[in-house]
Amino acid sequence: MNSIGNSIGVDELITRLGAAVSAADVATITTRVKGELEGVLQSRGLQLPDRFRQTRPDRYARRLVHRDAALGYTVLVMAWAPGQRTPIHDHAGIWSVEGVVEGVIEVTQYALLKELAGRYRFAPVDRGRATVGSSGCLIPPFEYHVLANDLTDRPALTIHVYGGELRVLNAFEMAPDGWYERVSRPLFYDE
Repeated sequence: MNSIGNSIGVDELITRLGAAVSAADVATITTRVKGELEGVLQSRGLQLPDRFRQTRPDRYARRLVHRDAALGYTVLVMAWAPGQRTPIHDHAGIWSVEGVVEGVIEVTQYALLKELAGRYRFAPVDRGRATVGSSGCLIPPFEYHVLANDLTDRPALTIHVYGGELRVLNAFEMAPDGWYERVSRPLFYDE
């Protein structure tokens, strides 16, 4: 698709992201990807097919938009029904840039305070509302966070650009004693 006025289709966004991902280092890549996403999202100009907007009743939906084997990155759209959230998780060492296409997402960043014998202690360090056009970068090892659509009673839509294909994430589940235990969770794409 070509851009028309302020609208931009998926193909043009992928072209722009490919140029951004071609940079030499992770900090430059994520800064450029963030800039591309914010420019498109703040204008509310991203035109996505309707299938990306469909939520699931049991969990947020993950849909693959683009996989680039040559440059080693993927683009996903996630659809969130009201009340859906992630656990504390990381991206298994993969950088990412995440942006809000529609709705409001609460983002809570966590600091890893201590790891002892496969158990973890975290503390929240920042919590905020991400609205349409907002985006953020996660560069390991600063990647622990929770995303939630629990601030409104409306669905939300987010776009995620990963420096690889995220097939497994490390989720952290709280044990009764307040420590967290890491659980590797396989990830799947919804149709």
